[in-house]
Amino acid sequence: MTETTNTAVNAARVEELMRAEQARYAATHARSGALYKEGKGSWLYGAPSHWMRRWIGGWPIYVQDAPRDYGVRFSDVDGNDYVDFCLGDTGGMCGHGHPAVVEALARQARVGSSLMLPTGDAQWVGDELKRRFGLPYWNLTTSASDANRACIRLARMITGRPRVLVFSGCYHGSVEEAHVELSEGDVRLRNGIHPNAFPHAELSRVVEFNDVPALAAALRAGDVACVLAEPVMTNYGMISPQPGFHEALRRLTRETGTVLVIDETHTLSSGPGGYTRAHWLEPDMFVVGKAIAGGVPAAAFGLSQATAERVWEVLPPVPPTVRQSAHAGFGGTLAGNALTVAAMRAVLSQVLTHEAFERMLALSQRLQQGVDDSIARRGLPWHAARVGARVETLFCAEEPRNASDMRRFRDGALEGLLHLYLMNRGVLITPFHNMMLCCPGTATDDVDRHNAVFDAFVGALCA
Repeated sequence: MTETTNTAVNAARVEELMRAEQARYAATHARSGALYKEGKGSWLYGAPSHWMRRWIGGWPIYVQDAPRDYGVRFSDVDGNDYVDFCLGDTGGMCGHGHPAVVEALARQARVGSSLMLPTGDAQWVGDELKRRFGLPYWNLTTSASDANRACIRLARMITGRPRVLVFSGCYHGSVEEAHVELSEGDVRLRNGIHPNAFPHAELSRVVEFNDVPALAAALRAGDVACVLAEPVMTNYGMISPQPGFHEALRRLTRETGTVLVIDETHTLSSGPGGYTRAHWLEPDMFVVGKAIAGGVPAAAFGLSQATAERVWEVLPPVPPTVRQSAHAGFGGTLAGNALTVAAMRAVLSQVLTHEAFERMLALSQRLQQGVDDSIARRGLPWHAARVGARVETLFCAEEPRNASDMRRFRDGALEGLLHLYLMNRGVLITPFHNMMLCCPGTATDDVDRHNAVFDAFVGALCA
């Protein structure tokens, strides 16, 4: 049979199924299509965010504003029902409409949503961030992108160095320095991003994940202010650290005086304290975003004791007696607003608890096992990877070591078909890659629904 390069499936069969699934989507999502057409008259890309056009059906599903119980299920304007494993690409990791979050938002909204003043929830949240993640000093922002940019600014400030080192295939939000990747050894902008007049050649440095010799050479040049890294790469396809990689990363950053920033925006799913506490990493700065306030735009960054003391040498913690700006190059009037802090307290105290993570991890194991069982029954060279409560279907037999490995196995046509086939049968996964996430509101029936649909997908593909 005719096969695609890496996936051992018939390319003609993929095209045939895609045509059928696109016709099915058009027939069963007509109202959403009409709303999207109307949206093109006011939105730059047809919907409030240009990311919303990334759904493979041709237009996004429009969610119906209908009463429902807490969990991961909802209906669209065409009357289709869904179980949601996308969960806002992690932003909805608490599930949809958790009563504790709803109550906290309603309570604080009656008092005031943005006051430029701390509330009674603030100290509790600060103490809990310190307890969970192990770093003593914290600051809130409105997004993980903002938190990463703040960490970069502070790292440059205390080191006097210009460059930011990232790993090829990374994603750290809208951080300009992280818009680079390696392709056959050459540095280029990822995803065709416009350079935006940013001097990437002067301020960015990129190496492959798990490549310790390349990392050492890059850091020993002496011009890197910080390494910005996920502990497990999650956005290009799940890429796990090889044994000893994090130990080498920490040793090399300390030897070269480089600040280590760990971005746990996605890997928070590893447990109550994220991957960092689960594996006893020791970052100088730590970023967590998206899920931390139950879907309300928010993020936080923490600093180690030694790093905070270096920052205070330049930016003292006590306001000066002479009135001057406290902007410091990062922040914003909505950072740390009262509504966000109220939601954070509800999330950290009642939603993303130790017990909730135990359940999420068990469900994700069930999800992974179901995917692997379906793959094994058809003898396909694929596997499901898992990091905490995150699961991803990878079209390769072996675990990839870096983005170059992953690039060889990516199959856009097959990925698109997988997404659309699932969506047409009421299962949502993240549209940018094959990520699935279990949350406190996920039920065993939800996992089994996905696994049954995935098994039908594999069966149809191999027919």
